[in-house]
Amino acid sequence: MGALVKTDKSVEQAKLGEIQQFLTFSLGSEMFAVGTLSVKEIIEYGQLTEVPMMPNFIRGVINLRGAVVSVIDLGARFGRGETHVTRRTCIVIIEVPSGDEKQDIGVVVDAVSEVLEIPASDIEPPPAFGAKIRTDFIHGMGKVDGKFVILLDVGKVLSVEEISSLATIAAQGETQ
Repeated sequence: MGALVKTDKSVEQAKLGEIQQFLTFSLGSEMFAVGTLSVKEIIEYGQLTEVPMMPNFIRGVINLRGAVVSVIDLGARFGRGETHVTRRTCIVIIEVPSGDEKQDIGVVVDAVSEVLEIPASDIEPPPAFGAKIRTDFIHGMGKVDGKFVILLDVGKVLSVEEISSLATIAAQGETQ
């Protein structure tokens, strides 16, 4: 029985996330990352249907195996202007918590880089200032090879409630 208790403790320590995996991608010259547990898949950019009266950061919707998935341009969401589509541009499908449910949202990124394992000891809290995006969007700053990777809080960046309210404001602005 003593061995069983030791195994439980090691499982608990693993759950605490000594090492976490992140999918890294670039937007312009900066490197960002999201936890791999929220990433469902990565698809080629294309086949978007534009939706009228949406904020500029909502590129449109795609048909993903019969499901309608909204696609957000992260560059525009961060106030940097629309992402220019290149051969490496892709859409990362992310599962976002929305109340008791989860919703799939696509995000346009310049290029996907790699999956990195970042020890918890190499993750710093978000900066109070100096980042070019809202600090509540940042989960932390991961140190990788002497450089920082911005770890995004997908629940905040892709908040379904906030995006819906921004879409409503955009629609009201166009009807006036």
